[in-house]
Amino acid sequence: MTIREWTKSRQINGYPTFSLEDVRKGFNGMPEQIISNELFRLSSQKIIQPVYRGFYVIMPPHYAAKGIIPPIYYVNQLMAYLHKPYYISLLSAAELLGAAHQRPQKFSITTIFPKTTVSTSKNNLLIWSYRREVPQNLLLSKNSETDIVYYSNAELTAIDLVQYEQYIGGLSRAATVLEELAEQTDFSKDVEKLFAITSIPTIQRLGYILDEVLQEKAQANNLYEQLRTYTKTIRFVLLSIRHKELLTDKNDRWKINVNATIEIDDI
Repeated sequence: MTIREWTKSRQINGYPTFSLEDVRKGFNGMPEQIISNELFRLSSQKIIQPVYRGFYVIMPPHYAAKGIIPPIYYVNQLMAYLHKPYYISLLSAAELLGAAHQRPQKFSITTIFPKTTVSTSKNNLLIWSYRREVPQNLLLSKNSETDIVYYSNAELTAIDLVQYEQYIGGLSRAATVLEELAEQTDFSKDVEKLFAITSIPTIQRLGYILDEVLQEKAQANNLYEQLRTYTKTIRFVLLSIRHKELLTDKNDRWKINVNATIEIDDI
């Protein structure tokens, strides 16, 4: 059996991915250089696609024309290969929640430290963000084409959009998505677990956006009540830590020094 035949057999039997180590075990005794050459040839022919160092996806026929396999097809297997918990996050999670505004060009994965090292030349579709731990109790799941995948619920997605706004194009993009996501978020109860995995300044910024930018007063009031219960000490913070513009205003309720303009895109 050739490596090409081996990959075809795996695909037929419901195994859409494989690692370099799987090939070594399947072809015990085959010289490393021959394995490397064959995998490179199969990649060049779009029969397989390397998506991470030492990890490959077998090209499904319905993606062959475009030659690109969407990460949701293999994300669960990839993270199992890395032995790391994860969740689909940011704009990718918002899309799964029906609030992406437009299909994101990149696929966002949040996992735990240490940081994952993968070059953009190997896979430029993935955006990685990191937490000390993955909050399993704040995740949802759904079936993909190949496996169950995990993604952030509406409240965690809202937090992440603000906390990791540098990965999505800024607070204006975050606010645009939050405008749609607000129909699903509920900050009226049981948010202690949510607060525990983020920072108070992130909550302040989210509250300010809901309150002053989106005019989601009920959502903002619920979040404010929970914040005041969670902590008695709230200090002034910058709205955007990525901008150095002069302060234009101060918001006393959320203790926000407004140093950036947030504009909502038309939907």
